[in-house]
Order: sequence, then structure tokens, then C-alpha cells
Amino acid sequence: MSNFASSAATAADNHPAEPPELEQQHEQNAALQAHFQPHVSVDEIEQVFHLKRAQPLLQVFTALFHGGFESVLVRLLVLRELANDTASSAFSRADINTRLAYLLPESLETVLMRLRTNQLLAWDAQQGVYRVTPMARNVLAALDGLLGTGRQDDDAEMGFLLSQVAGAQAIGGVTTEQLQHLLGRLVDLTEEFRDAIASGSEFRLRESQAKWHTACDWVEKGSEILRAITTDENADHATHRAAQAIGRAQSALLNMQGMFSRALNQIERQRVHLGQSGLSTTDIKRWLLAHEDLASLAEDAIDQPVKPLFITPAEMIDVAETELLTERAVSAVGGLPSGTDAPTTINDTPLMAKELDDWLARLSDFATLNNFPSIAAESPKEIPAHESLLPASFAVASYRASLLPLLGDASEASLQGATAELARLPITFTPSDTMVQLPDLEVAAMTLASLSLDLESGKADE
Repeated sequence: MSNFASSAATAADNHPAEPPELEQQHEQNAALQAHFQPHVSVDEIEQVFHLKRAQPLLQVFTALFHGGFESVLVRLLVLRELANDTASSAFSRADINTRLAYLLPESLETVLMRLRTNQLLAWDAQQGVYRVTPMARNVLAALDGLLGTGRQDDDAEMGFLLSQVAGAQAIGGVTTEQLQHLLGRLVDLTEEFRDAIASGSEFRLRESQAKWHTACDWVEKGSEILRAITTDENADHATHRAAQAIGRAQSALLNMQGMFSRALNQIERQRVHLGQSGLSTTDIKRWLLAHEDLASLAEDAIDQPVKPLFITPAEMIDVAETELLTERAVSAVGGLPSGTDAPTTINDTPLMAKELDDWLARLSDFATLNNFPSIAAESPKEIPAHESLLPASFAVASYRASLLPLLGDASEASLQGATAELARLPITFTPSDTMVQLPDLEVAAMTLASLSLDLESGKADE
């Protein structure tokens, strides 16, 4: 027994216990290695080395942003309130309680303990005061820069990245990673704009074009910074190469103006207009997008709602069997049905065609012989439109009035038929917004318009 104890003591002397810091580091490395492939060593990856070297800073962010949003907001609130007080660099607990009196004492105590444990606040035991650490001010400065850029109208979201590159270049510390982030954002924007152009959607195109203009403003501001980086003799090869890649990406972004213009012009040529109202499908879509609840537009539009009827297979078989037996019984008893005369139908088309021919003859008479509405030798070269439409019933007058816009229509005149002959008449139809009262039994009032001979065509004197 004594020999076993002495052997254990000797082994303990040969292998002394490691310090707690080293044991914790080994545990962290083992936990990190568990996320990688067995044949890959964590220490062989360059990015892991850089991130592990920045562990104190990353732990600060973990201390600030770990937990729910409410806890994160309270921590940032306390730290920002203390850092923004420039009257003094030290704060006693009484000063902190007075400044943050709107917080509960228990919550304030928890936040101060967390900030102090993670080196965001330094506690001076001799003087009994708190101080904001330099690392905390750096973290708050980075957050304020990001929050300030987010409040600006930056649809392209390039302001923060470009400000980081500009600030680093001003102090001579721009890194390849910062340039790579800016290059990645430019590539993302280019792909986004190309997808918008390929989609053929007018609304997506106009939205992307507005973002493109914002991106071009940032490109113009960043061109001077890139020129300074490319002409810097102290910059390394990787920095020069990243700056040149950013320049090429900016050129590709600027060259997309012609692509936007061609796509919008093609959409403009293909736009569908609703008759002569001046409205297009784009106007209707814009009007629909302005309504938050599209279902409300259907209120009172349907008099009786649709009531669906659901029938199971059993009921369907019963109904089919009943119908089949009823048809057999009727055919067996009554025999063949007696013949009936076909119903007489009246076609209104010849009447309307005859009315069009009669009215076309009257207008042709006015255009050729100058004797409409009378057969006088010196008939007028211009008459009110209602004299050509009346006397007639309301239906006939309305039908004639609907044909007046066809006078002088080049597209209609190139066709065949009665309406094409009407369009080729040397008569000019001139409407107005004035109403005129008429002493007629069928039509009480009508828009004032005029029909005039087109003397320049030479057809009026034939």
C-alpha cells in the first residue's frame, strides 16, 4: 500500500497539474474541433486564427447581444448613457442611480455587473467609481456609425461599407477584407438589377432603377477613394487587386442605364390601353396597389353570394337512377313527341345596316353636293352636329353619334365596309364641352359639336 502511494506521488511530481487558464483553453479547442471534420485541424484554418486572436472583442459583443432583445436594449441604453456624458470620465454609484433613475434598481444592478464582468466598465476600487473602457467606446462608435447610416435614405445599403473604407483609407489602414465587403455588395446589386430587367415587371424595374440611381451616387463618392488606393505605393498587391475589381464592378453597374431604358421602352410599347379612356393596365395596377384591402372592393358588387352545393356519391346514384327510370317510363307510355314549328327570330342587323347606309348617304351628300341639310345652291360648309343626327329616335341618334369619331380615322379608313367609307369622307368632326338645348321630343340636350368640310382635300368640289 505504501508503495502504491509513493508511485502516485512520484507520477504527480513528474506531471504537475496545468493552470486553470490552459485547461480552459484546451476545453475550448476541443469544443471547437467538434464542429470540423476529423481530418481537419482547427489551427490550420487562417480565418479561425484571426477570429481567435480577436476573442476579447468578440466576447464583448457576446456580452452585449446575448439574450433577448429587451435585455440587449437595456444594456446598450446604460452603456450609451454613461459614454455620452462627457462632463466627467468617472461615475459614482450615486451618479449612475441619479442619471438612470427611470430603471429599476435590480435591473440596473444586473446590467452594471454584466458590463463590469466583461470589461465594458472598469471599477476603480480605491476611488469607488466606474469608468467606460476604451474598448466599450470603440464598440459604441461602430454601432453608432451603423445606426446612423441606417437612418439615411440609402436604398442601395452601401453607405456604411463605403464609410468604413473611407475612414480606414484616411488613416492608412484599409484592409482587403473591407474592400471585399464593398465588392460583394456591388456584385449583389448588379445581379439584383439584372434579375429585375429580366423579369419584365414595370413596377420592379422602376423600383430597381431608383435603387440604381442611389448606388450610382455612392459610386461617384467612392471613385476618389479608389483612385487614392490604387495610386498608393505603400498598398500591397492584394489591396490593389481588390480596388481594381471594385472599379470594374462599378463600371458594370454604371453601364446598366441603357439596359433599364431599353426594358422600360419595350414595356411602354407593349402597354395595353383601355379604349379611348387614357387608362392603361399600369394605372389599374397602381390603383389596386394603393388599396390595402382588395377584398373590400367586392363589397356590394355581387347581389347574391355564391352558395356551393355538395353532393355525396350516394345521392348522385339515387338521382341518376330516378332520372333514368322516369325517362324510360315517359318514352314507353307517350311514344314519340309531336312535331312543332321552329321559333321565329328577328334579326336586327339588317335594320341597323340600313340605318348606317341611309346616314352615310346623307353625309356623302353633304360632302359632295353641298346640299346637306338642304338642297340649296349655297349650303354652309360647316353645320352643327345635331342637325345631322336629328330628327330621329333616341336610339338612332345615339347610334349615329357613336359613329362620329370615325370621321377622319386613318386606321379605320384603310379597311373595307360602310364604316370605312364613313372614315374616308372629307368631313372633320370637332367636339366641345358645351351642352346645347334642343327642341326635340326624343333628345332634350346634346353636346355641341360641328361637322365641317375638308376643303383642302379637294373632294368637296367634285
